[in-house]
Parts: sequence; structure tokens; C-alpha cells
Amino acid sequence: MASAIALCAVAASSRRALVSAFSAPSTMAAASTRTTRPSSSFSFPQISLSSSRLFSTTEEVDPGVVEGTDLRVLKYPHPSLRAPNDEIADEELTGPGCEISKIAKEMFLVMYATNGVGLAAPQVGINKRLMVYNEHGDPKKWMSEVIMVNPKIVEFSEASDVEQEGCLSFPDMGGDVERSKWIKVEAQNLKGKKIKKKFRGWEARIFQHEYDHLDGKVYIDRLTEDGRKEIQPKLDELIDTFGEGGAL
Repeated sequence: MASAIALCAVAASSRRALVSAFSAPSTMAAASTRTTRPSSSFSFPQISLSSSRLFSTTEEVDPGVVEGTDLRVLKYPHPSLRAPNDEIADEELTGPGCEISKIAKEMFLVMYATNGVGLAAPQVGINKRLMVYNEHGDPKKWMSEVIMVNPKIVEFSEASDVEQEGCLSFPDMGGDVERSKWIKVEAQNLKGKKIKKKFRGWEARIFQHEYDHLDGKVYIDRLTEDGRKEIQPKLDELIDTFGEGGAL
């Protein structure tokens, strides 16, 4: 995420229309649109910024200890990657300095240390509906940092494209993933204010990858049968390393 570039939760080998972390359905027709039905959980297969791991701007790295935080990227098959993720209450969203703000700041530290462009909270063991990303993956371009609280996809294009993705939670592997070309999303900011956005291309792919993570899905769930077979040996190594209690 050569290994794929990491989003985080999605890795991509180029900045084409990258996917760690709100995914649209993997089977899509031509250029019509569909609106999601209200539900307690998103109905599409899921992001992530990784992944959600993260998509990355260069080859992803495992930084180990990251200065300024105790958070670490969890590797598959850690149970947190498959666990339900709770919505964040309005009372927790009091703006800069609140606990959620501090978590988001530390998530950015981890994301940049891994050369990622996105990260979802469950990837660092926090099972809340929170994601962060910076489409440039460059801490110097901090104006492009995005924090999404309780995000959801409300509309998506059935027109899709296929791009290479990887994930920081799945080191040294990647595969082709189909995603919607554009999405409309709703979320909250750190002050609890509702926001609406439309994303296209690379940013839409990052968002979908990370959104998948919030629904307990990971990029390998979207691989073709052949794509899954190709990385299965590395998945087996991760499973063996983790030992008992993994969530496949």
C-alpha cells in the first residue's frame, strides 16, 4: 500500500482516484445514483483510511513508538478491527481541547509517522466512529487535515473505478478495490456541528476506505477471489503471529 501505498487506512500505489475507512457497494452499474435508506449502520460493504490502515503517500512504515502518543496501529486480525464502533455523543464534542479532539490529534501523529493519508479510530484500538485524513499525507499541509465524527454516506455514484489499495493494518500487501467515483456524506465536526460534503476521486476513495473501518470492514473484504488468494499467505502469517482470539 512493491507493497501498496497506505491509506489507512488505505494504501494506494498512486494518487489516481484512490479509495480506510465510507465505502459504497462493491457491485455498481453505470452512472446513476442511489440514496441510502436510514439505518443504524451503513448498508454498504465498508473504510478506511484500514483500514483501515492508511493509504500512504510513499511506502508505508511501522514507526513503532510515536512521540506524543501511546496509540499504535493494530494489525489484522486484532478484534478491534471487527468490533462495533459507537457513535460519539454530542456532549463529547465541545471543540478544540475536548477528549475527542485530543484523540484525533494523536491519530494524525500516528498517521504521519506511518506515511499514511488516513486513519480510523478502530485501527488504534478506539471503537468510536471517528476518522482523520489528509489527502496529501504531508503534516506541513495541515490545512488539508480533515476530522470526521459520526460520518455516514448518504448518496454515492454507481459509476465506479478500481484502484490498488493497501492498509497499515495489513503490512506489505495490497490489491485492487472497486469504489464509487463520488459520494455525498454527512458528519459532525469537533463542535458537534453537522456538515455535508461531496467527495470525488482520490478523496472519495480515502473516505470510503476509512469509513469501511468504522463498519468493521477492511479492504481485504472487497478483494476479488484471485486477489484474496494472492495475499492469503501473508494473512496466514499475521494470523499465526497474533495467536488465539483474532477476529477474521
